[in-house]
Amino acid sequence: MTDQQAPSRPKNKRLLWIIAIAVVVVIAGAFIGSRIYASNVSAQAEAVPTLTGAPSAAAASGSLDAGEAAASADHEGTWTVGSGSYAGYRLDEVLNGADVTVTGRTEVVSGSLTVADDQLTAADLTLQVDTITTDSNRRDQYFRTSAVDTSQFPEASFTLTEPVDVSATLEGGNQAFPITGDLTLNGQTVSVKANVQGAFSDGEAQLVGQIPSTWEEFGVEAPNLGFVAVEDTGFIEFSLNVTQD
Repeated sequence: MTDQQAPSRPKNKRLLWIIAIAVVVVIAGAFIGSRIYASNVSAQAEAVPTLTGAPSAAAASGSLDAGEAAASADHEGTWTVGSGSYAGYRLDEVLNGADVTVTGRTEVVSGSLTVADDQLTAADLTLQVDTITTDSNRRDQYFRTSAVDTSQFPEASFTLTEPVDVSATLEGGNQAFPITGDLTLNGQTVSVKANVQGAFSDGEAQLVGQIPSTWEEFGVEAPNLGFVAVEDTGFIEFSLNVTQD
């Protein structure tokens, strides 16, 4: 009788090792790839809005003469949002365990401010939500359809509800001041507070800031698709260039 040859175990064992190594490589590639993606996307995120101008040397040193001090009265009246302004959102995603910062921006911003007696007494601002874009068309499509129904609510708005002392800003200096107002997004209106930095000079001004936001307050459900999840909170941010009427 001829003995039958037993199956070769070393070959089977080698195959298992090859499969295991392949799985490890795929997992490592996905992990490294998500880290590279996170780094690239975060690098493309826009910077937090900051003032681009600076107060005059006289204003900074407090050496305004009587004529310059009286000029603050010339700031009273209506100021209109002009070119170079933008608004949008900033949020954090977690992609396969990697932190990603995303910013969406639009320059389709309009509105007006009213200054009286060294106070900002009114502000009515509107931004076109359906024109906000990020670095990803797929993300933008999700934002405009699933996150916010921009076909029904294409605009967001902010209305100041409490006057603000801006006297230091009107004298030519940079000033940080708190604002309180109603922010309307996705058909929901929420009372919000934020710190704003402003600088007025020669009939022009810049106002920048961030409004902390919880998306759920606006009926926006932060997506969680398994491989990517969006944090529940973020910021509505803006940089407004305004000119005196």
